[in-house]
Amino acid sequence: MTVEVPHAILPARQALDATALAQIFTQARTHSHFEDREVPEALLKRAVEFAELGPTSMNALPGRIVFVRSKAAKEILKPALMGGNVDKTMAAPVTAIIAHDVAFYEDLAKNAPFAPGAREWFAHDAAKAEGFASMNSSLFGAYFILALRSLGLDAGPMGGFDQAKTDEAFFAGTTWKSNFLINIGYGTGKGIFPRLPRYSFDEMAKIV
Repeated sequence: MTVEVPHAILPARQALDATALAQIFTQARTHSHFEDREVPEALLKRAVEFAELGPTSMNALPGRIVFVRSKAAKEILKPALMGGNVDKTMAAPVTAIIAHDVAFYEDLAKNAPFAPGAREWFAHDAAKAEGFASMNSSLFGAYFILALRSLGLDAGPMGGFDQAKTDEAFFAGTTWKSNFLINIGYGTGKGIFPRLPRYSFDEMAKIV
């Protein structure tokens, strides 16, 4: 009897071509200036769907995201921004708050059914839950940047903001906490300098 394996779970057949790799990695840059052009909601939703497919420990999926797009919402975020990030964030078509739910463990029975009892590993240790959620939401945020690039959008991730003020403004009364911000749109290329140094493989990696 032959068992048919769905194509979706087969190993990749070939590497991405140079054009695709350039869009996602080699030519992609961090953008601070964007065209005065609306980002379709459908693309934001698709990027989230792509990013959520990336692996997180135990499939815990603690990453959360809020898209700050309206002028009113931008004004709420503005007081939390450090000086150098104010103008570019207020002008960006969308700013994503990458966050995490520190009570992610309440969904582990659903998201990690292979690990019965996993909720108890975190439910009584707030520091452990926070560290786990933060690490995995950082993964989600990185996947999300790549997803944006793959859909033809540009990203400007940044950490220059007051997390406590952001949490109070957007997540009061919830178990969500902010991690970092990403400005999103169609980059103009303005203000982009030559790429800064990167380590060679031998300087930052080894195979043992």
